[in-house]
Amino acid sequence: MILASGSATGAVLSLATAAAYAVPAAAARLSQRAARWALVVAWVLHALVLGWTLLGDTPRFGFAPALSVTAWLVLTVYAVERELFPQLQARWALAGLGSVAVLLAAVFPGTPMHPSTPLLPLHLALGVASYGLFAAAVVHAWLMRRTEQMMRQAAEPQAGLPLLTLERLTFRFAAAGFVLLSATLLAGLLFGETLYGRAWRWDHKTIFSVLAWVAFALLLLGRARFGWRGRTAVRVLYTGSLLLLLAYVGSRFVMEVVLGQVT
Repeated sequence: MILASGSATGAVLSLATAAAYAVPAAAARLSQRAARWALVVAWVLHALVLGWTLLGDTPRFGFAPALSVTAWLVLTVYAVERELFPQLQARWALAGLGSVAVLLAAVFPGTPMHPSTPLLPLHLALGVASYGLFAAAVVHAWLMRRTEQMMRQAAEPQAGLPLLTLERLTFRFAAAGFVLLSATLLAGLLFGETLYGRAWRWDHKTIFSVLAWVAFALLLLGRARFGWRGRTAVRVLYTGSLLLLLAYVGSRFVMEVVLGQVT
């Protein structure tokens, strides 16, 4: 199964990346410096895997590569934040996520891409970038809720960042993701025939995407007008993220795995 992509190079890169991610994820006694360098190596290998998948001899894309790109983007955000906030602690969870995402993409490499227009890769990039930003928002929301719960229990927070900082970062990522999601939907509405050879169509992918857009719009409006925060905001964020996940990843999973449509 690991050679589903038909590429030995891709399989070797994927296995090496998963192993590199496993080091900081599983080695509890690893020093901070060693864990950091292991994560950097894994991040670079992950980038090579994505480059090979998306820009190789036979570019492919599907639900698993989309998740892999999303995980890589979240790890990129974490790497940048780690420089700004050295106390941030989410290395083990994110390394485990990266390892699983890479292996999943190796087993389910997606279908070959034959872009009918140079705009199609840009459209896909916008969509996946919005996935990454919303995923980063979800990670920060989870850290925020965990920190809040530990504070209520009079325990020392493990996230490493103040609660207000986590909340501020959560909404910043959500707002940036909303902008990119809006651009993605607008491009599909205006240039659908050029991108996919057909005009805008209300299929399940479109419906879930629009519902996710509405959920995120309500989240940001509720934050701006009514001061939504805490449990209410997190629930709306989780709902919108789940709808967005079902929009592309869910539909492609059904087509590629359940129905077995590989073309």
